[in-house]
Parts: sequence; C-alpha cells; structure tokens
Amino acid sequence: MQSKISIITLGVKDLNKAIQFYRDGLHLPMREQQGDIAFFELQGTWLALYPLEELVKDIGGEVLPAKPGFAGMTLAHNLSSKAEVDLAMKEAKQAGATIAKPAQDAFWGGYSGYFTDPDGYYWEIAWNPFLQI
Repeated sequence: MQSKISIITLGVKDLNKAIQFYRDGLHLPMREQQGDIAFFELQGTWLALYPLEELVKDIGGEVLPAKPGFAGMTLAHNLSSKAEVDLAMKEAKQAGATIAKPAQDAFWGGYSGYFTDPDGYYWEIAWNPFLQI
C-alpha cells in the first residue's frame, strides 16, 4: 500500500451548513458536489463532506451517540508564519468555528491553536519553523 491519504471524509449533520463553513468561511477550493457529497481539492489530498447518517449506512454500522469533548483525532493545517496562523484562526471564528485553544507559542518551538468546525471536528492551525511547506 502506498503511504498516502487520498480523501478525508467528514460525516456532517447539515451538508449545506458544512459546505458554507468550508467554502465560504475557510475559503477552501470546492471542486464539485455530486448529490449528497461535496469535494474540496487540497494540496495532496481531498476533503469530502458527506451526511453523517449516509456515511454510517455506507459503513454498515449505526450512528453512535455523540460524546462531548475531544475524540482523539485532529486535522492540521500548517502555514508559513505566526501572522498567517492568527489570520486563519480569526477567519475560522468568523465562519462559525469554536476556538478550543487560541494560537500561542508551543512547547515544540512553533505556534499553534485549535478550533472545532460546526460538527465538532478539531482543526489545528500551526506554524512549524522546522517544517518546510
């Protein structure tokens, strides 16, 4: 198997609200919408939004009750400077994100903050001086 992630699919409660958040609020480039699924083409991978209940049906499971708090996974977006991190966090908040941790200097030498999207998915926005982007 190749070491690559092609698509990350988020199960969302309200597809139109999620599209508005990612396309209009975070300004991610929407590639297309095919029925109940929306695709955003990112550098190196795609982000897909799909109704949560349809995703659960596709998997063959059942919708588990939501647990409050952190579920053990984050999505991350690395930027070129602290100023870009601050701007991205501001734009996310204006788009309806909840700031979980304001951007600040990190113990590992960078600068990062966290927010949750309208469905509760955690995103880290970071500047890492050791990572070439």
